[in-house]
Amino acid sequence: MKNSLIGLLFAMLWASASVATKFGVLSAEPLVLANIRFFIAGTLLLGYSYLLRPDPSFRLPQGMEWRHLALFGFLNTTLYLGLYVYAMRYTAAGIGSLAVSTNPLLIIVMSAWWMGRKPSGAELLGVLLGMAGVGVATYPLLLNSYTTLGGIILLMISMLAVSVASVYYATIQWKLPNLLINGWQVTIGGILLLPFTGAISDFSAIQWDERFWWSVLWLSLVVSVGALLCWFYLLRIDTVRASLWLFLCPLFGFFYAWWLMGEPITVYTYVGTALVIGGLYMAQRKRINKRAGS
Repeated sequence: MKNSLIGLLFAMLWASASVATKFGVLSAEPLVLANIRFFIAGTLLLGYSYLLRPDPSFRLPQGMEWRHLALFGFLNTTLYLGLYVYAMRYTAAGIGSLAVSTNPLLIIVMSAWWMGRKPSGAELLGVLLGMAGVGVATYPLLLNSYTTLGGIILLMISMLAVSVASVYYATIQWKLPNLLINGWQVTIGGILLLPFTGAISDFSAIQWDERFWWSVLWLSLVVSVGALLCWFYLLRIDTVRASLWLFLCPLFGFFYAWWLMGEPITVYTYVGTALVIGGLYMAQRKRINKRAGS
């Protein structure tokens, strides 16, 4: 029951990131929004861990741990979240949530490659269905300018980055607590993003208004801290089962986008979402059945 509640909470919170980002980029350059978010989240996580937790396990990283954190932070924060935030300027919020649901499909392919095995026919079919689903749901949004092709390309590259990050995370025997892993990876990832933020952002266009700060605080506290801690908890228990909670992200994501931003929900939305969920099930059917029988 505890794991199910954490999984449901993760899906609800994670799906809200696209809408919160869409609001934020109306007031600030995407990478500026991202960097402020990362440093707020990192400061809170590390400050809490080192100042308020009298526990010897909350120590500074050592030796190879720095290298693992740097690579994970680059993949999970600099590349994934940096590209994701930038893509959301040109992409509908609902499509952002739907794209997140393709992560398990990419994780399966990445895991197979990492372990040197050939993906099964069902897994490859699942990936094709998932990609087709994103394409179908995106089609009407491309026509009415809610989404651009460039935004979709950036979004899919970001999905590839987070899938690699998830597989990498699961292969490391971490000895640090989840709070420290998340705090250091988001801080290091933010530092690595700074040169790109400085190079392409127009700082004079930032509006330090209420909308900006609500967006930053939601993304920092609720998504970067709350949702990611839930995700890391689920990953440590079982990578496959953790990825199943991403099934729910498009359902919550399209609801948030319709409710808060007035984005249309059409027959393409339903068909595209059904294809993505069908692809997820097809790709993980054997694992799901195996878990159910164990």
